[in-house]
Amino acid sequence: MTDPVCPKCASKHAYPDGSGLWICPECAHEWNPDLISSEEAEGVVKDSVGNILNDGDTVTVIKDLKIKGSSQVIKGGTKIKNIRFADGGNGHDIACKVPGIGNMDLKSEFVRKA
Repeated sequence: MTDPVCPKCASKHAYPDGSGLWICPECAHEWNPDLISSEEAEGVVKDSVGNILNDGDTVTVIKDLKIKGSSQVIKGGTKIKNIRFADGGNGHDIACKVPGIGNMDLKSEFVRKA
């Protein structure tokens, strides 16, 4: 049997913790491969409160987000239209155009379906 890959970041470096859980050293995600939901196995993306997101949805940012390498901030409450899914790396699974800032990748854990 091969070691499972992390369902969150797809890292191949996961290891067992001895109690039945597997731990990803890259994103710190813990999971039980025997109890993994079919949604995670299919790659379903959920927002911060558990709503399933789809391409083309409108979302709202739930908190102020600093933009790395810039002095700009995406304010909490900013509405972002027409999202699409992409693997931007490091858990950034939403590609979108933020009003007043431009194209950007965001993590789904910082948005809520509008």
